[in-house]
Amino acid sequence: MINVYDVEAGKLIKKAAEELKKVDGIKPPVWIKFAKTGRQKERPPFEKDFWYERTASILRKIYILGPIGVSKLRTKYGGLKDRGYKPEHTYKGSGNILRKSLQQLEKEGFIQQTIKKGHKGRMITEKGKKFLDAVAKNAR
Repeated sequence: MINVYDVEAGKLIKKAAEELKKVDGIKPPVWIKFAKTGRQKERPPFEKDFWYERTASILRKIYILGPIGVSKLRTKYGGLKDRGYKPEHTYKGSGNILRKSLQQLEKEGFIQQTIKKGHKGRMITEKGKKFLDAVAKNAR
């Protein structure tokens, strides 16, 4: 049985983004064209399907690392800021983009909030596992 661990991350995310476009509850907000993905970025993303790719990437991260919260995801999607001649600093990614994606995934039933062994965060549901495993099978 092929699952998420057997497929390259880039291929899986592209295929999952295509499948997420077909889901009615996952839509990019109006403001996404103008929003930067973090404090370290200078411009908003150029990709037309950025929202779906980021949502697919978040779903994959939750599958692998769950339970995981917004703070840890902000760290994962952060990066280094170019500060000219000064040393670079690491900054966290945009929390609003992550929260909205998580809320949409939760509303569609792909993830849910749980507490597991003292760790609070979002975990993938059976529906989410089936979705990603089916995408992984097709992406191979």
